Amino acid sequence: MKEIIAVIRMNMVNKTKEALAEAGVPAFFALEAQGRGKGLINSALLKGAEKGYEEAAELLGEKGRLYPKRVFSVVVTDDQVEDVVNTIMDVNKTGKPGDGKIFVSPVFDSVRVRTGEKGNKSID
Repeated sequence: MKEIIAVIRMNMVNKTKEALAEAGVPAFFALEAQGRGKGLINSALLKGAEKGYEEAAELLGEKGRLYPKRVFSVVVTDDQVEDVVNTIMDVNKTGKPGDGKIFVSPVFDSVRVRTGEKGNKSID
């Protein structure tokens, strides 16, 4: 089993939920988060400031500002990992900074509380 953690834009939540369901992954967690990548300046804010928008100019001064994001956590069997990662990438890739990150980690065991099922049976 693997846990796939995807950090995505807030406006991509519904598309990601639908794509995961269509890919056969109806169960996941979605958490609100704030963060930023390595870039300190949002290019859209820079363009807005150049056009004279005061709000954009004010925000440019906030180096290290945190942006709202959504974190999806999905636990899948090993044979589903590539499909789930590709699904998340296909939906969220715009080619612009801030598209997100995907992390894949091993899960050594899981237990369904209601039934006591363990391992892959607990996530099916």
